[in-house]
Formats: sequence, C-alpha cells, structure tokens
Amino acid sequence: MRLIILGSGTSVPLSYRASPSMAIFMDDRPTLFDIGPGTLRQLARIGISHDRITHIYISHFHPDHTADLIHFLFVTRNPEILDKRDPFTITGPVGIKDFVKNLQKTYRQWLDVPPEIMKIDELDITCPDKKEYKGYSVLSRPINHSMGSLAFRINTREGKNFVYSGDTELCDGILKLARNSDLLILECAFPESRPGKGHLTPSQAGSIADEANAKKLLLIHFYPEALATDISEDCRKTYKGELILGRDLLRIEI
Repeated sequence: MRLIILGSGTSVPLSYRASPSMAIFMDDRPTLFDIGPGTLRQLARIGISHDRITHIYISHFHPDHTADLIHFLFVTRNPEILDKRDPFTITGPVGIKDFVKNLQKTYRQWLDVPPEIMKIDELDITCPDKKEYKGYSVLSRPINHSMGSLAFRINTREGKNFVYSGDTELCDGILKLARNSDLLILECAFPESRPGKGHLTPSQAGSIADEANAKKLLLIHFYPEALATDISEDCRKTYKGELILGRDLLRIEI
C-alpha cells in the first residue's frame, strides 16, 4: 500500500495546504479518504484521473471534508465519462445517503449518477461497525467531533493496516481503533497553548499513538495556529516512535 496526501490543511485557505483528502493505493487504483475542496485538482497535479477512483470514504459531513464530492459527481455524470466509468462506492456515516440525495436535489440533474455506477454504504454512528470489500476490511468507530463522525481502520488480507482519525478529540473510540496500527493518521489541528474542542494538539496525538503502540504516526489537518509552533517537539513529549509531519503531495509507503 502507498498513500499520497492530497490535502494536509483545514477549512482555512492556504497556498501550500489544501483541505483534507488522502489517496490510498491498495490495488494500484486510488481510494479517497475525505474529499475536501480542490481534491480533484490535487489528483490532476499528480497525474491521477478522477475516473480511476474506486471508493470514497467520508469521515463526517463538514464542508472541508466533503465539498469536492459535488465536483466529483458533476464530472462523473458527463456522458463521455459514464460510458467508460467503472462502478464506485461511497462509504460514510449513517446519513451519507441522504447527504448525497440532498446534494442531487439542490443541483438537480447535474449530479445525477446511475445507481449501477454509484453505490452508497452507511456505517453505524452509535457503535463499532465493519464492512468487507475486495482485498480488505474496514472497521469504524464513532469519535468525538461532530454528530456522526467516524474514524476508520483498514485491514488488508496481506496483514497490513492503517487508521485514519478524521477529525477527533482524545476519546475512547480512536484509542481502541488505533491499537497496534502500522500507520496511525491523526489530525493535529491546534497548538498546546490553545487546544480546541473536537480536535487534537500535538501532545494529545502523541499520547494516542503511544498508548496504542502505533508503529508510525502521521500528523495532518494543521490550522495556522499549530503551524506557527514546533509541532514535532510538542508531539515528542508523548511519542517516541516514527513521526511524520504531513504536507501536500507527500508520498508514504505503508
């Protein structure tokens, strides 16, 4: 497996950090985890066409994690794309079906995609859930951010795994999901001096990785306030393992 960070930032526009999205390659085709504004352009920058996407995971419904779903559906329904498009799946919290339906209602026919092309799967938002897909399974747990927020753990048949937190604060859900992860991907929104509800500071992210015995920790989703501090130094107060500070278009082998 390999990972490419498409967006390591937040809702705050920065010239060098796009909104949240990651591409994971498990069978040489990209699976997206969140699809913030500008995701499709970031894919184009690295030479990956949007019509190769086989799966999109949505962690929660905030615009900085979902806005380019509009763009994705709009370009997908183009007849020239649909004629050659393989089916794709969108997986997210309970409510994702209504979310997509409401977008289609707002934009009318411009987001209509035939059901034989687009499948939508929902995961429970009140307890752990699991789904099996070709070559891997996904486990999810509710986390503390906004209503219906989920974190995901991917386990491949080859024995590799990674965990993606989405947006979260320190909570039991992310701790349990992260146990013995090969790669733990955590948000790190705010600095130690100004922690924010529903988000993590560097030392909190480090403590999760340490308690979970994560082999490798990747931090993303930095607000400008966090970027103005020494994120690595603060994280090292609680975590001594391999640490990666995410940036746009960074490539990582899992």
